[in-house]
Amino acid sequence: MEKLIYEKSRPGRRAQTLPASGVPEANLSALLGSAERLLPPKLPEVSELDAVRHFVRLSHLNHSIDTGFYPLGSCTMKYNPKVNDALSCLDGFRELHPHQDEDQIQGALELMWRLQESISEIVGLPAVSLQPAAGAHGELTGLMIIKKYFQRRNDSARTKIIVPDTAHGTNPATAAVAGFTVVEIKSNAEGLVDPEALKAVLGPDVAAIMLTNPNTLGLFEEKISQVQQLVHEAGGLLYYDGANLNAIMGLVRPGDTGFDVCHLNLHKTFSTPHGGGGPGGCAVAVASKLEQFLPVPVVVRSGDRFSFDYNRPESIGKVKGFYGNFGILVRAYAYILTHGRSGLTQVSRDAILNANYLKERLKKNFHLPYDRPCMHEFVLSGIYQKERGITATNIAKRILDFGAHAPTVYFPLVVSEALMIEPTETESKQTLDEFVGIMLQIDHETKESPDVVHNAPHSTPVGRLDETLAARKPNLRWDDTKAATA
Repeated sequence: MEKLIYEKSRPGRRAQTLPASGVPEANLSALLGSAERLLPPKLPEVSELDAVRHFVRLSHLNHSIDTGFYPLGSCTMKYNPKVNDALSCLDGFRELHPHQDEDQIQGALELMWRLQESISEIVGLPAVSLQPAAGAHGELTGLMIIKKYFQRRNDSARTKIIVPDTAHGTNPATAAVAGFTVVEIKSNAEGLVDPEALKAVLGPDVAAIMLTNPNTLGLFEEKISQVQQLVHEAGGLLYYDGANLNAIMGLVRPGDTGFDVCHLNLHKTFSTPHGGGGPGGCAVAVASKLEQFLPVPVVVRSGDRFSFDYNRPESIGKVKGFYGNFGILVRAYAYILTHGRSGLTQVSRDAILNANYLKERLKKNFHLPYDRPCMHEFVLSGIYQKERGITATNIAKRILDFGAHAPTVYFPLVVSEALMIEPTETESKQTLDEFVGIMLQIDHETKESPDVVHNAPHSTPVGRLDETLAARKPNLRWDDTKAATA
């Protein structure tokens, strides 16, 4: 790998030269006063060609779903169809402004209303908001709705949220941010919610249970009917974390299994762009008894006219400026229309097929703690390899040398040396077989040449990074003191 040189600045280089403005020069001191800059800003000096080459080159160094296999468990890194991007860039969508009059944005309002109706049908809950910006934001919105519901019932004692030990990490974090106390319950030997453990914590102080179904082990909660009955009899509500909805579309509707609130990650299930800090998208669906608490405004229809409804006195209020990330909503609706009812069902069936195929091919060489049919993802354990001195992190880093992205590691916490793998429905059998070959070769290396795995990656632009330092002290600004002078 060639040496990377990030510093491109050279004194005197310019990307462009601007013509004289033709406007009389102003007295900046009089205009700016003490705010006037005493020295010119110290900016990089580069030509346009240098700048373009630099950023394009950096983009080529990134791994992406468009350049390689991305089996990142739980995060559902599926292919984003380019037609969806093209549709979101149509003039009628791209050139809208949030302050335009409703008469001028009827098409956009109709799209949002129809997307709400589609999501309502998919999850089996009657009322939907598209305002939240991402999954965890949708969780917060849903829990705020639950909190408002009990406040209006004068049931202030309900201060606890139950989460299984297989829950997404955002669940307990969101519950705490919303002002609830988190109660964790242990899974049973099958990796599912234990009804007896649930009974032990249910009481008049429980507001809701947050469940992902299938859970983060990729296993469907087979006793969901019993779980919902127990929670509802105790006066609580059921919250559905829709991060794994792409495993059950057209097969099971959360509303039909007793859930009262549900959020959907549009980037996971409906193929909108994922990662990079946004923009994200999320829908929150609720049962009829919670509809009045949805964020304002709600998109409504009256005959052939669509409008924003702000007349919701019981609403929790706005949770985001304007109305979500509209371009993401266009992409999600395009995805739904492209597939239709039967197509979305097939998406889930293919995701389940791909995951089970990989699981069966790999379980002889990697420990499978829950050896049973999975849904869209599964979790292996690297404990066999750990006995040879190789950790899940080592395995993940070695995978990078083969041009594939690593799976999620060390999550869920109930599996030691966890490798959480989700192939999604968009990958071919050829790609899956190539990944199997990579994993089997790495397993062989842990026996015959463990140093190769322990010191990986070897072929990436950078080697092992201090991830903790990068997260806590990120270097996000250009430092002119380090600029080249040659």
